[in-house]
Parts: sequence; structure tokens; C-alpha cells
Amino acid sequence: MPVTAVTTDPEALTMTLTADFAAPVDRVWKAFTDPRQLERFWGPPGWPATFTQFDFEPGGIVKYHMTSPRGERSGGTWEVLSIDEPRSFEVLDSFADEQGNPIADMPASRMVFTFTATPEGSRLTNVTHFTSADALEQVVAMGAVEGSTMALNQLDRVLEGLRAYAQGKGVQTEILDDQHVRITRLIEGPIDLVWRAHTEPELIRRWLLGPGGWRMSECEVDLSVGGRYRYRWEPVGDTEGEAFGFDGEHLLIEQPRRIVTTEHMTGTDYPATLNDLNLYEEDGATLVTLLIEYPDAQTRDMVLETGMTGGMESSYQRLEGVLATV
Repeated sequence: MPVTAVTTDPEALTMTLTADFAAPVDRVWKAFTDPRQLERFWGPPGWPATFTQFDFEPGGIVKYHMTSPRGERSGGTWEVLSIDEPRSFEVLDSFADEQGNPIADMPASRMVFTFTATPEGSRLTNVTHFTSADALEQVVAMGAVEGSTMALNQLDRVLEGLRAYAQGKGVQTEILDDQHVRITRLIEGPIDLVWRAHTEPELIRRWLLGPGGWRMSECEVDLSVGGRYRYRWEPVGDTEGEAFGFDGEHLLIEQPRRIVTTEHMTGTDYPATLNDLNLYEEDGATLVTLLIEYPDAQTRDMVLETGMTGGMESSYQRLEGVLATV
């Protein structure tokens, strides 16, 4: 993981994050100063960032917001104080309201980003200066250490490029904590087709089947916020097993890049999961990222032990074949 340390100093009123990357300074600088690249990692998993204004020059204003799986927004704004390309830049960071204006009664801080070359690539040192010990304590209590660590640990895949990061590696499953699992898979095909394959029943039926020997007998999708979906599978021929299904609700839809749903095993009292699907296209391929929130570690482990990863890989291989014919 790129982040090697996050420390706080109550006397100096600072929080310092250090991260190392196997990429040159110029490449890392570009990731932090291009809003389309920055929004791919600035928000932690489950809270992706959207930059709506990016005037990256001294005196300029940058506005962004992060959106949770349930649609809550957390806004932020930078006032750009200085730029020394590609070595450092400094901003005044503030919490922002829905219009992108700083919230007066929330702590603001001065952030200094410094980029230095190392034998392996480059190092980022991010020092946040607070105005008081109370402000530092408040931001840390809000999860700043954990959030910034998880956010910056996503940068490797941006620096590498999608094909170098994921091509040929199949489904990759990462356990992030007791409740969260992140699944990624690179799909050969443009984002618009991958979106259609996840939302149009006639296409879903052709690939979302898991291992061989099963058919999808029901596929109903109301693609609207608050709309429901229902899938059901049954074994074919000599395949062993009982028919089963999942149902849930669409909580957030941002076509063609994000869908958040609940997922419940039909006819059971098992707790539902929260599934946050994100799509990103680069060079004709689309990275599928599925962040799953489980109610607890026990449920997480129970699901993973069912062979979920292998079943998803079979489905995604099938999906690439379907996309070649659409």
C-alpha cells in the first residue's frame, strides 16, 4: 500500500501523511492536478469524489463533493495559495455546503503537498496545519486518518493505468475491513456497453449466471431510484442445487458510472448487503469495481466461502463474450 505513515502532532497542530509510489514525480503530480484523475482516488472507498470546479492557479478555487452509497454528500473547497510545479502546492482546505461555499463553523486547514524523487519513484508528503488543537481533534474524530489512508491507497491503479493494473488478472477480491470487500475486474469493452449489460434484463440474462449449469429464470429491473430488482436462478440438467434468488432496491444511479443497490437473498431472513458498483473506462476497457458492505465479519466470511469470487469470474468471462456481439 502506498501510504506508509499518518501521524498527528497536537503541539505543532499538524497531521502528516507520507506515501511512496513506483512512479516518477511528474506522473504523481499529474494525478493530483488533473480533476478527472484526482476524483478517482480522492474520496475513500464508498465516497467517490466529483470535482465541479478546478481553477488550479494561485488564488483559484477548487470545489468538490463526495457521495456516499446512500446519497449523502460531503462537500469541500480549496483556495489555491501557491504552486511550485512539480514540487509542491499549498491550499486552504474547507468543508463546503451544497453550493460549494466554505462552512464557517467547521474547521479549515492549510494543506501542503510536497513531491520528491526517490530511488524507487517518488514520495508524497502531505502536511495539514490546523488552527487549534480542538480543530485537529475534531477532524481526526471524523475519520480523517482512516479516510485519507484508504483514499491514497487507491492511487496505484491510477498511476499504472487500467490495463497494467488489472488486465489478465481476473477477479481480484480485497478485504478492506470487517464489513467491506472490494472486487475489481477489467472488462474488454466501453463503459456504455458495460453499463447496459448491468442494467438491461435481456443482456443480464445472457451473462449473470455464475458457473456453468445454471439459468436465470427471472430478471426484473426497475432502473430508478427507489425501484426494485429481482433475479432468480435454477439448475439445468444434472446440475445439483436448489433454485435461489436475490432482490433489492436501487439507492443511487449515476449513469453510466455508478449504481448502488441493496441485495437480499429472496425468501430468507439473512441480512441485506449494500452493493456499490462503479465503472471507469480507459483505452477501450472498463474497470468494474464493486464495493460490498456486509453487516459484520461473520456474514462477510460466510459469503466469501461460498465461492463467490470464482462464480463472478465465470460470469465476467461470459460478459466479455456477450459484449463482443452487442
